[in-house]
Amino acid sequence: MRDVLTEIWESIRRNKLRTCLTGFAVSWGIFMLIVLLGAGNGLMNAFMRGGEDIATNTMQVGGGRTSKPYDGLKEGRRIWLDERDVQLTGSEVFADHIDQVISSVSTSATVSYGRKHFSGSIEGNFPARQEMDKIEILYGRFLNDKDIKDSRKVVVLPEDRAETLLGNEVRDSGARFPGVAPSVRSGKQVNVQDMLGKYVRIGDFSYRVVGIAKANQESNSNTVYAPYTTIRTIYGKGQEIDDITFTFHGLDSEAENEAFEEQFRATMNVRHRAAPDDRRALWIWNRFTQNLQMNRGRNLLSTALWVIGLLTLLGGIVGVSNIMLITVKERTHEFGIRKAIGASPWGIMKLILAESVTITAFFGYVGMLLGMLACMVLDKTVGQSSVSIMDEQIAMFVNPTVGLDVALEATLVLIIAGSLAGLFPARKASRVRPIEALRAE
Repeated sequence: MRDVLTEIWESIRRNKLRTCLTGFAVSWGIFMLIVLLGAGNGLMNAFMRGGEDIATNTMQVGGGRTSKPYDGLKEGRRIWLDERDVQLTGSEVFADHIDQVISSVSTSATVSYGRKHFSGSIEGNFPARQEMDKIEILYGRFLNDKDIKDSRKVVVLPEDRAETLLGNEVRDSGARFPGVAPSVRSGKQVNVQDMLGKYVRIGDFSYRVVGIAKANQESNSNTVYAPYTTIRTIYGKGQEIDDITFTFHGLDSEAENEAFEEQFRATMNVRHRAAPDDRRALWIWNRFTQNLQMNRGRNLLSTALWVIGLLTLLGGIVGVSNIMLITVKERTHEFGIRKAIGASPWGIMKLILAESVTITAFFGYVGMLLGMLACMVLDKTVGQSSVSIMDEQIAMFVNPTVGLDVALEATLVLIIAGSLAGLFPARKASRVRPIEALRAE
């Protein structure tokens, strides 16, 4: 092995400029592959952020408008869900798959504390909402059964809105540290924990703050949670509800989920005198199938980036193959002597393949390290920036880096590429006939 490495080094040393120029093409190809994959990961992470912490075995249902006439009624009729729909959803009809069922009601409201205020939505909900939506409580607690039973006037505020009410609304390029005020305004340091136990004004009533939740910048962070019974009573919601959310089990494939959705829709539609197959009368947000679709999109993007990166790398591989052909031509006389004194064809092939893999791997790893460095720079620059959409800060890139698995896959690509680049030249070298080789100039 040492002799092989020595020969490879001597061959490269004799053609330093040619080897470096060809190696640059390999480095550039693998560099672009790593950067493309890192940028793709950053985009998909930003797109999927906010939904990754939501339980995927949940469905949310709301009323819509009929799109076709049925049972003597015209299309365009508004469908309103009510408490009987909640009872039907949790009944024996769907007991084979549905576990826990909750409903919610909401209304627009202005939340104020002293001279500070913000406009948002106050949503009446149940304690189970925390687990379904994976709501992270930074301080205090979420709603509990006692709040529901006694119709308490208590609320859970999102972190950034608590900062607003305390006079410390922060917009720091999307960088946020939960629970700690990242800036000091007018020399006064503020902590969102200070809002616990305080009373905020919503409409004509005062509500006690019992919890501070981590703000979700990818969804509506203006939502304030309050007990379901409290909001339904104060705002006279009656039997009408805004939506139904339930967890399910036993639906492990997209086909099974679609079949269940059709069954559920048909049952609910008939109850509201809508056509069983009217998909607009009732909207269903299935987080399981949405997650499957997002994963498919992510895999498609990753495949496309791999293809683009490999095509870029192909130029470098062709270059390596070309210089190996030139090397074989220059060393034809040497190979003839080797074969004349007993060298086997495989021994000569091994020498050429080893040189090809060495050049490809060395310059490939240089490009890989530079690519990972570029991804780290991207994470520290673009990854820390955000855009403002509807007064919300949305991250452009989230962790635009590649993992160890990609590095291992790239290593495998380099070894295969180096072998393929040297295969044809190696076969040509192994077929050199000693008599013809000795005559070569």
